Amino acid sequence: MLPVAIIAVLSYLIGSIPTSIIVGRLRGIDIRQHGSGNAGGTNVIRVLGWKLGVAVILMDMAKGLLSTMIIARMMYGSIPFENKTPFDDFTVVQIIAGCAAILGHVWTLFAGFRGGKGIATAGGMLIGIAPVEVAVSFGVFAIVLLASHYVSLGSLSAAVAFPLTMFCRQNFFFVEIEGYHTLIFFSIAISLLIVYTHRSNIQRLLKGTENRMRFSRRRDTPSIAGS
Repeated sequence: MLPVAIIAVLSYLIGSIPTSIIVGRLRGIDIRQHGSGNAGGTNVIRVLGWKLGVAVILMDMAKGLLSTMIIARMMYGSIPFENKTPFDDFTVVQIIAGCAAILGHVWTLFAGFRGGKGIATAGGMLIGIAPVEVAVSFGVFAIVLLASHYVSLGSLSAAVAFPLTMFCRQNFFFVEIEGYHTLIFFSIAISLLIVYTHRSNIQRLLKGTENRMRFSRRRDTPSIAGS
């Protein structure tokens, strides 16, 4: 059993596991020197094909799930601060662990603090906390990706959709969301972090130089077309 500080450190280390870089090394490349240069599942899809890319995305999601569903359960005693949220102490520890995993993925200790953009790891964390909002955000991502062929635009749209969905469910559809007044600010913070990690993509989208992703029927790998 572990104190909260150790839980956070372990979650950060789990989040720091550079899955895309490891997969790239197994194929004899540094994924950061190919495609978009990002150490994430989307770039693995671009460079090594959708099967390996999807595997990386699932492993990155697992990092968020592992931190919130398993590592957080190793806590003992009470949290070392006053819990003013409507959540029990364990849920607070889950949020801390999940955020630490996301930070580890974005700024990985094992690859010069140069990791991915945090979408998959955040998704894995949020599945256990707000599954309805995650499902809606995934739907938004899929629709925007199919319509625009921009993965980054889909990710940004999903990030914005998450707190908006929570806000609308609580205030317009009158669904009673446990801990809403805490979760809404937490969800906004996560969304802002994701937007921040996509700042270079935003610049390319505005300039019209962002790459589009299209899947070829003849190959396992997607083709990347310029904007």
